[in-house]
Amino acid sequence: MGALLDIHAGRDPDAPALSFEGVTLTRAALASRVNRRARTLERLGVQAGDFVAIALPNSPAFLELAFAVWALGATPAPLSHKLPAAELTGILDLLKPRLVVINEAGKSGDRPAHGEPETFDASADDSPLPEKVAPHLKAIASGGSTGRPKVIVDMSPGVADPDKPLLGMLPDNDVLMNPGPLYHAAPFGMTCFALGWGLHVVLMPRFDAEEALRLIERHRVRWLFQVPTMMHRIWALPDEVKAKYDIASLDAVMHIAAPCPPWLKAAWIDWVGAETVWELYTGTEAMGGTGINGVQWLQKPGSVGRILPGYEMQVLRPDGSPCDVDEVGEIFFRPLRGQGTTYRYLGAEPKAVGEFETLGDLGRVDADGYLFLADRRVDMILSGGANVYPAEVEAAIDAFPGVQCSVVIGLPDDDLGQRVHAIVETADGRLDQAALAAFLADRIARYKQPRSFEATSERLRDDAGKVRRSQLRAERVEA
Repeated sequence: MGALLDIHAGRDPDAPALSFEGVTLTRAALASRVNRRARTLERLGVQAGDFVAIALPNSPAFLELAFAVWALGATPAPLSHKLPAAELTGILDLLKPRLVVINEAGKSGDRPAHGEPETFDASADDSPLPEKVAPHLKAIASGGSTGRPKVIVDMSPGVADPDKPLLGMLPDNDVLMNPGPLYHAAPFGMTCFALGWGLHVVLMPRFDAEEALRLIERHRVRWLFQVPTMMHRIWALPDEVKAKYDIASLDAVMHIAAPCPPWLKAAWIDWVGAETVWELYTGTEAMGGTGINGVQWLQKPGSVGRILPGYEMQVLRPDGSPCDVDEVGEIFFRPLRGQGTTYRYLGAEPKAVGEFETLGDLGRVDADGYLFLADRRVDMILSGGANVYPAEVEAAIDAFPGVQCSVVIGLPDDDLGQRVHAIVETADGRLDQAALAAFLADRIARYKQPRSFEATSERLRDDAGKVRRSQLRAERVEA
């Protein structure tokens, strides 16, 4: 990975490589900056085999550091710069990085830390470094949903073929835009691979719906990777705003990381075309996954597709026996290369049945092998003896006019055991609860309908579509 930018710079040094906030770095300029950062990091003690934590906002420096770490044969560990000090310290205790790049050094505890400017010496040698291969492609922190931090270490080495891009990408012509935070696995991985394959990458500092459309038009973006939260915010723009921008350049709109409400996916298919919309269901662990395009989805609405090549899938009951067709159970995967070949945990143990492991999601498989997600096992609400899947309720709420996002949780109830409670994000924090209740009554069964609502103008999900559901639940239980 560390040599890829030099290879592409040698082929076409003046080609655009990375655009950010109106400034575009050429391939030669980006490779030069990466090599200078690598030599600076080397002087700071980074060696082959180390982990290097990068806790910065989206910026070219974030990506330069990742490639510089790979150039030294070390492994980048992207982290959110927004993490509270206690949570960050817990992750660093598991990771034990050689170095933490963070602009708030006091948050890293006793770990060696440097601000981003300290990792770039403009006078350092910018020639290519001797090739080294990192033992791990990346290490991604997790734990927001459980409250217990863990690190997912990618067991793939830090290598990629500059001449074999995936998904039909074209190195000399394609433009990919990443509106998501680089500390999440999918935005980080796809952005870095796109650079390594020679694509022109457009990076957003943070997601903004109208700005995303402007950048698509400005750079003639062909590949757009986003999460359903972003899709919803773009779609919620007034029609006259969406109509201002030409997005006909898009060849592939890929959504990842969270379930997409069927009504929202159908709207995007109508907008950009079924052949343009793709969905991948997988996890940072890469133990397995499914995929589906828009044409297939119209035949199987609500599905996340069939098993990807190189993996096996089972849906199992709590006793470990296989589910029948269309019976909801827990989804388990196994890479054909064998258990443990794609990842290992620091700070956690996988849940496995034999050689099959699970991400903790529930779903069903139809007679044609298409997977339909229900929800996460730990998020399911048991109300009055019935299973309520928050994702289904949230999809219905999010279709109500004016709703920007919703999170559904179960709260203790003396009668039902748990009652369904909906936290609803709107622009001004106001909500017509009676109108929403009537709207839901026509769309989901009575036992699934929230017994209580609250409105907020605060963001419920981050730019990667992630929500700290357990924290939201705990705050309301304690109140």
